[in-house]
Amino acid sequence: MRRWLTSGIVFLAVLGISAWFVVRQHRKPIVLKGAVVQFSDDTFQQSPITDVEVSAGDDLAPAESQSDFLGSFSLTLYPWVKRGEPITLRFRRADYLPLDLSGTVGDELFVAHLKPAHPTVEAPVNHPEVVVGNVVVRYSTETTNAANIGSGVKIFQVMNAGNMPCDRARVCSPDGKWKAATGEASLDAGAGNEFRDARVSCIAGPCPFTKIDADGFSAGGRNISVSIRDWSDSTTFVLQAEAFRVQVYDLVRQYYPTIIGRTVNFSLPAGASGLTVEAEVNGTDIEFPLGPQPVLSWADCRVSVSRDRSAAYRCELKPWCRFR
Repeated sequence: MRRWLTSGIVFLAVLGISAWFVVRQHRKPIVLKGAVVQFSDDTFQQSPITDVEVSAGDDLAPAESQSDFLGSFSLTLYPWVKRGEPITLRFRRADYLPLDLSGTVGDELFVAHLKPAHPTVEAPVNHPEVVVGNVVVRYSTETTNAANIGSGVKIFQVMNAGNMPCDRARVCSPDGKWKAATGEASLDAGAGNEFRDARVSCIAGPCPFTKIDADGFSAGGRNISVSIRDWSDSTTFVLQAEAFRVQVYDLVRQYYPTIIGRTVNFSLPAGASGLTVEAEVNGTDIEFPLGPQPVLSWADCRVSVSRDRSAAYRCELKPWCRFR
């Protein structure tokens, strides 16, 4: 009896440990979120810091994270880490002092303020200083211009005789009772033109006994059309619309970017092209065309493209450069 009791206790213990292990392994891991910015008493100077390595002390996370263009990071912890446990987040990046930030596991948003390892930027020895000023951003966007060149009009009839039973005719009234007929009309605005504000009107005959079968005009365009069903006597319709000539051209825009400290910030709308940064470098006006990978001789740039295809740029002066 004692042997069976001992075996039962051991079995239940093993079962409990196994259940605890399974629950621990399948518990949804907690994800810590936060941001990394530059340390400054002036909030305008707290620029996001990219490529900061973020890790958890005491081996609470299986892998480290890295901050993105906006300084954002997310760190996934092991499934067995519980809410309320103390945690230390470690932030490391070259040119910045290391930072260990203490907190607790939960929904807290962590914001790390990193101090530059060298608060005063020093130019390399024997490297001439470069003075940058009058920075201007230029880009082009595609735009359209529409000029009204007249209108299009088409009068057409739908020929039919009223009060004729459907009797399995090819076209009938919506309720299937009367024989019906159809009439069509179309308009072509010509190459490079389009119709807008198109409409169809019944101008003669028993109009209440008609309906639009096919609407090929409401959306406008170069070609528009309509099909009418008539299940009474003959009716007359008019299809009309305003005609426009549409021209597409590039519109060049320019603006002065935002400069805070040693950082230049600017953004481009979706569809922008031909990005150029103009700057006065050591007294000479120079244009710097920027491609998908932005490169400037006087600044290190990063770009982030949003879902709507707009782009944000952040360029930080190189050590041997300063703003005028």
